Amino acid sequence: MGMFSRMNDIVQANINAMLDKAEDPKKVIRLIIQEMEETLVELRSVAARNLAQQKHLDRKQMTYKKELKNWQSKAELAMQKGREELARAALAEKHAIQAKLDAIATEHQAVNEALSKLQDDTARLQAKLTEARNKQRAMEVRHQSATVRLKAKDKQSEVKIDDAMARFDAFEQRIDYLEAQVDAYDVVSPQGQDLNAQFAALEAQDDIEKELESLRKKVA
Repeated sequence: MGMFSRMNDIVQANINAMLDKAEDPKKVIRLIIQEMEETLVELRSVAARNLAQQKHLDRKQMTYKKELKNWQSKAELAMQKGREELARAALAEKHAIQAKLDAIATEHQAVNEALSKLQDDTARLQAKLTEARNKQRAMEVRHQSATVRLKAKDKQSEVKIDDAMARFDAFEQRIDYLEAQVDAYDVVSPQGQDLNAQFAALEAQDDIEKELESLRKKVA
């Protein structure tokens, strides 16, 4: 009775309600599945014993039916031979066998009813087990997805990412500034300025020499 009571509690249980109240739903549904699987094993064991009992009763019925016919034949033979007392005794044995057959029929019916209930309970429990396993798989997928999403939406992680990107931008600006300094150095290089001044001086000196030559010619 303990097994059937536990099985009935499982079959009748509202899994969603149990999960809503549970601190660790994954653990609860895992325990539910384990309990269902163990109960199914017990149900199959009981069903196997009932089937064995059913076959045993079938064999006894066949044996008693043969004996019943046998005593009936003996009673008829005794009456044919004028042995009424012997026929009465044979009929008494026949009635005893019939009583055993009636008892076996009652027991057989009880075993059949038990097997039918076992089949119904097994089907119901199997359906609940399938539901629980599906819910377990769905829960695992949801848990994994939620964990990944939580990491993506974690404020601390966002701050760290933003900080890293800000540092990257600052570093990139420093590189831009250094490159600009290099370019500016080439444009306004002291060496470049000195060369330009020297060439400008040469050009100016050449102009002066030309003017002097022009003045010499005028004076001469």
